[in-house]
Amino acid sequence: MQAKDVVKKVLASTHETLLMFLGDLTDADIVFRPVPGANHIAWQLAHLITAEKFLLDGELPGVQYPAIPPAIASLGSERTGKVDPPEGYLPKAQYLECFAQMRAATIAAVEKLSDADLDRPNKNSMAKFAPTLGDLLVLTANHTLMHGGQFTVVRRALNKPVVF
Repeated sequence: MQAKDVVKKVLASTHETLLMFLGDLTDADIVFRPVPGANHIAWQLAHLITAEKFLLDGELPGVQYPAIPPAIASLGSERTGKVDPPEGYLPKAQYLECFAQMRAATIAAVEKLSDADLDRPNKNSMAKFAPTLGDLLVLTANHTLMHGGQFTVVRRALNKPVVF
């Protein structure tokens, strides 16, 4: 197994975990706030979609991200996460489709990398936290899983079963 295969597996497994946490949630569930001021899942999904492209576009050679739908791009901002009641959010299926497209583009680009590429310095705003491209890819996967952890709080508040 090469280093890129581990990176692809981490990216794929965090996507799979996200799908597991979201599987039985409804469109209404994804705009539920577990506590006042918390970002609901719909906002977090828009954020994850926009963040993947923000973090990796320009750093990951050969990546070809699809355009982010304007509705999703506008919903992933700091400002929109605090609006109550939540407005303009899309059905869960649209977020999942867009996230899957982003993640597939990331994984396809990783497939073309060499080990030396993973050691290449990261030059974007996250370089302090992720000094190499390999570090940035791991951060991207961890970011997905971190938000997945927040989804479990919503699941508990909605009395949904534990799935992992």
